[in-house]
Amino acid sequence: MSLLVVSFISPDRPGIVDTLSDLINQHGGNWQTSSLHHLHGLFAGTVEIAIEENLIEKLIEDLQSIPSLKIVSQTTPRKDSQQDNVIVLELTANDRSGIIQEISSKVHKQGGNLMKLVSTTGPAAHTGQDLFKAKMTISINPQDKDTLIDALEGISDDLMIDITH
Repeated sequence: MSLLVVSFISPDRPGIVDTLSDLINQHGGNWQTSSLHHLHGLFAGTVEIAIEENLIEKLIEDLQSIPSLKIVSQTTPRKDSQQDNVIVLELTANDRSGIIQEISSKVHKQGGNLMKLVSTTGPAAHTGQDLFKAKMTISINPQDKDTLIDALEGISDDLMIDITH
């Protein structure tokens, strides 16, 4: 079995996931990890598919034939998980331009690998000021975890960090 990672974007409409999952199933693929999102009238996502090597080309061809769906795909070898060296952080701060760059730069400079980032912005309950919220999964050597947290906390006084894993 090989792993095929497929990213897609399309104008949002009912049935996109049904169409994708049906094609994957028809080609003997197994839908594994995914992240799917509605973003301002668009539907975008990434899906990891376990599939036999000889079936990949036809699946990609059929996925690319779906009207209005843009597809990017890449095969990748299976790798052992690095779950022992993973931390999950939840961050909250006043929203401002460049905050993702500041955070990702600190993660990188402290030797971390940003494996997953989910972020949102929205008004604070009492003030209405825009808040930035993010949940990050980071692979990092356990001995570097505290240094990373200190570096992130040093970004600004309003940045709050919760360690959830």
